[in-house]
This record gives sequence, structure tokens and C-alpha cells, in this order.
Amino acid sequence: MSDTLEIKDLHVSVEGKQILKGLDLSISQGDVHAVMGPNGSGKSTLAYSIMGHPKYKIDKGDIKFNGKSILKKSPDLRSQLGLFLAFQYPVSVAGLKLFNFLRAAYNSTHSTDKSKPTITILEFRDILKNKLEELNIDQSFAQRYLNEGFSGGEKKKCEILQMSLLQPKIAIMDETDSGLDIDALQVVAEGINNLSGPNLGILLITHYQRILHYIKPQYVHVIYDGKVVKSGGPELAEKLEEKGYSWITEKSKT
Repeated sequence: MSDTLEIKDLHVSVEGKQILKGLDLSISQGDVHAVMGPNGSGKSTLAYSIMGHPKYKIDKGDIKFNGKSILKKSPDLRSQLGLFLAFQYPVSVAGLKLFNFLRAAYNSTHSTDKSKPTITILEFRDILKNKLEELNIDQSFAQRYLNEGFSGGEKKKCEILQMSLLQPKIAIMDETDSGLDIDALQVVAEGINNLSGPNLGILLITHYQRILHYIKPQYVHVIYDGKVVKSGGPELAEKLEEKGYSWITEKSKT
């Protein structure tokens, strides 16, 4: 039985302003869902709410993982359950080597028993070496400071590397295509496609259709004014590219 993330009648406010207004969505392992919508529709709010960002206040509704509410769980516990968020704008941390950051994240998600010793540096080095080779990333990448001086494409590749190491059950990709040129977009999309499969569900949040030329979702949802106003298959994304969002948003206003 596959693991499932369910968002039910979700209402979320940020600094007193309501953003999500009764959103429903369900994602299971092995499925690729694309969430699209105009700016300000609530896409990133959905991503941060799923992962438990304290800035986002749940006013009503629930977020469940395998039938159990996760609203009271901290972000790190949600990560241990198998949820992962790739940020639209990954943060740079000067002085923190990527190797050390990844090892700490790996230990956090792979061992819930704090009394047991964590993986050794040598053991993790071998694991990371294999992951870098799989993703066609130079080995020197791991010795750089976390996102410090990284290009947009390198930052997104770093996110894919984290996802590969942590092996989540459900990955939320918040506008992964943001700020990428066509070459970087292809590299990142290839990395996501290599990780996708029956053990990974993907919620791909995007403003544009272009990334969907490389990552093929089974389901496409349009968010407008804090709700899912239309769902369909890959053909829905193609229609959005042809007609824009207005043909959906205008109907939603009536």
C-alpha cells in the first residue's frame, strides 16, 4: 500500500490575511501532480503549510499523512515521516560545507533512535560519492559551502541531491524551474525524472508550463484564489499554455 498525503478543506492565513480558502488535494507515492496557477494564488503557501512553516496559520481543515493528522508535528518530524520540500529560493549558508549539512540531514531522517550512533564520516562519504555520480555532479561540489556562490542551476541541483539522499516518500517541489535557463532546467528535470518511481510521489508547483515538457505529470491542478478550481491530465497544462489562466479564472469568478 502506497503512502498518501491528503490536504482536506485547508484554510491558511499569513499575518492575518487568508491565502488558502478550502483547498483539497491528495498525492500518493508513484504519482506526479503538477500544481499551476497565477502569481498570488496560494501555490507556495500550500508548500510551506504542508511542511509546517510557523508563519503559516492553519485556520481550518487538515493535512494528513497515511490517515493521521500532521498539523501538530514540527517540520523535522514531518521530514522524518518522508516529506520533503525543495525551496523556490534555497538559502545560502557561508561557512557550512555541503558535505556536513547533507550528513546531518541524512542522519536526522535515517535514524529516529537518538541513542544509536550516527553514520560515520567514511560511510557517508561513500554514499554521497555514489549519489554524486548518479546525478552526474562533480565530486568537488560536496566541499563547497552550502549554496554560497552557487548559480541558480547549482542551487536546484543541490536540492535534487538532498532529495536523492533523503529518499522521501512525497516531495514538494516549489517552483523548481524559477530562475533557470533552458540548459539548467533540462539538467534539473533529468535529475527529478531519475528519482521518480513507485516509491516517490511528487507535487510539482510551477507557474509556467515549460518544465512540464521534461517532467510529465499524470495529474494537473489549477489553483486560483486559494482553491483548486480545475483538475485534469497532462492535456490541461497544454491548454493553459495555449489559452493562459484567464479562461479558468474568469469562470471561477462567476
